[in-house]
Amino acid sequence: MNLRLNRRTTRSTGIAAVAAALLITAGAAGSATASGTWEGKGPREAAALTGTAKLYRPAGDDITFTFDAHLAAKDNTHPENATGTFRFSHYKGDWGGYAVAQVDCLATGGKVAVVTGRIIETDVAQFKGARVGVSVNDLGTHDRLGYSWLTQDPQKGDVPKCQTAPPFEKVKEGTGDFHVLPWILDYPTQ
Repeated sequence: MNLRLNRRTTRSTGIAAVAAALLITAGAAGSATASGTWEGKGPREAAALTGTAKLYRPAGDDITFTFDAHLAAKDNTHPENATGTFRFSHYKGDWGGYAVAQVDCLATGGKVAVVTGRIIETDVAQFKGARVGVSVNDLGTHDRLGYSWLTQDPQKGDVPKCQTAPPFEKVKEGTGDFHVLPWILDYPTQ
C-alpha cells in the first residue's frame, strides 16, 4: 500500500512539477513579449516616437515633421530623460524655415505621443533656444499632429516639458509613417 501511495505521490509530484515548469515558461514568455522587442529592433524601450510626414495644406505649403525620440527602458519613470531629436520645416515658394530640437521629454499613451525639446538649430531667429512641443496620433495612413507654437509664443516663455497642443492637423495622404511605442508603466502591486 505504501508503494502505491509513493508511486501515486511520485506521479502526482511529477505532474505538478511539469505543470509548474510549463507555467513558469509561459510566464517568462509572456514577460519577454511584454518587454520584448520593438519592431524586431532589440530590447524594448520604455517609449519612442519615430517617423516622418508632411502636413496637409491645400495651398501647397511644404510642411514636414521628422521624429527620432526615445525613452530608454532604464528611464521608464523619468520621461524627462528622453533622448533624440525632432525636426520641422515650413516652406512655400521662396519663404520658409526649419528648426531642429533636442528632445527633453517624451510621453506616449496608446498611439498618442507628446514630445518637447529645445531648438538647437534653426534659421528662424525667434525659435533659437526655445522649448517647443509636438503631439502625434499614430493612426496609420491618417496620422495627426499638433504643435505648441499655435498657442504659445516662444518669446513669451517656454512650453512646459511634455506639454503641447492636441494633434489637430491632418497629415498629407501617403506621407505619414509615424510610429508610437506606447509607454508601459510598471505599477507596484502593493
